[in-house]
Amino acid sequence: MTSEQLAQVVRDRLGRAGGCLTFAEFMELVLYHPECGYYSSGTVRIGADGDFFTSPSLGPDFGELLAVQLAELWEFLDRPSPFALVEIGAGQGVLAGDILSWLKESRKACFAALDYRIVEYAPALIARQQQELTAWGDRVRWQAWDEIPDGSLIGCCFSNELVDALPVHRVAIADGKIQEVYVTLDAGDRLTEKVAELSTPKLREYFDEVGINLSDPAYPDGYRTEVNLSAIAWLETVACKLDRGYAITVDYGYSAQKLYRPQRSDGTLQCYFQHRRHSNPYVNLGRQDITAHVDFTALDCFGRSFGLITVGATQQGLFLMALGLGDRLMELSSGKFDVAHVLQRRDALHQLINPSGLGGFQVLVQGKKVDPARSLRGLTVPPLM
Repeated sequence: MTSEQLAQVVRDRLGRAGGCLTFAEFMELVLYHPECGYYSSGTVRIGADGDFFTSPSLGPDFGELLAVQLAELWEFLDRPSPFALVEIGAGQGVLAGDILSWLKESRKACFAALDYRIVEYAPALIARQQQELTAWGDRVRWQAWDEIPDGSLIGCCFSNELVDALPVHRVAIADGKIQEVYVTLDAGDRLTEKVAELSTPKLREYFDEVGINLSDPAYPDGYRTEVNLSAIAWLETVACKLDRGYAITVDYGYSAQKLYRPQRSDGTLQCYFQHRRHSNPYVNLGRQDITAHVDFTALDCFGRSFGLITVGATQQGLFLMALGLGDRLMELSSGKFDVAHVLQRRDALHQLINPSGLGGFQVLVQGKKVDPARSLRGLTVPPLM
């Protein structure tokens, strides 16, 4: 289906909805429409030839180092069998393969106890993941959330660059009060926006929960930002499925105080198309990614109300260094590898810890019925290189 055909799908939906959609409804449609959404259709491409890079696309190091942390969690949970690892939004399946390979080779007892599951929304991505992970046979299974009983998991639910792609509401300050940005059509039948009353009181409640007062005069008329109510619903589901264990969220974002600064007047919504970033979500429909930065204060605050305590948080670069990335960099200086390999691998490792790129991503670890005093290796301060 072409971008114009998806545009017609959006127009048809607008017609049935009385002429306007919340931005969250629009974003859900263009990213996750079963036939032509960016993720659902399999259009999404990751890596040098795609629209963006992810940490797993740079090589196996991210997955292997994450597996070091996951193996420690198994120990902290008293070596349960089965040990549930639930990857939420598994992309092309590369991260799962890297984790499984490392555990099989380096933590055999943990691997033997493993129950690896993938929760994925998009059928095209499920097919790609199944192809990528064919060699693992029934060691990996795919499930929808409603197929996992509440309180049935002992282990860890984790995601990498998932929450930023969940549909967001957009809000604006107009005439001194908080209103919502809706998607509609102009006189030429082109997608445009309008501002009107909030579609749900949950938007106002959200800001109360994270301690942001958009009524403050510091927020000028025209101020815009995003609210990820889908992330809250997702986190509640994770908490419900866990009996005992951890949730690890890796993504880009800020605390609420930084995310909703008055100076950040246009929000954080971004589109990615062939490694080019722009801010127009109404072009390249079904062929571009749309994201918004994650509010980690919201995950912390709402998580507590769902029974998840925050075990700790850090930046991805520090997390990976604490788990042994520095040792991998030192090994490249041993003289055991050819120059081309060393240069390529060193570049990939540096990208993983670059504080202005992937290394600046946030890592949030939350737990349910766990000992908060136990210090996770990935949350310790890594040694200086």
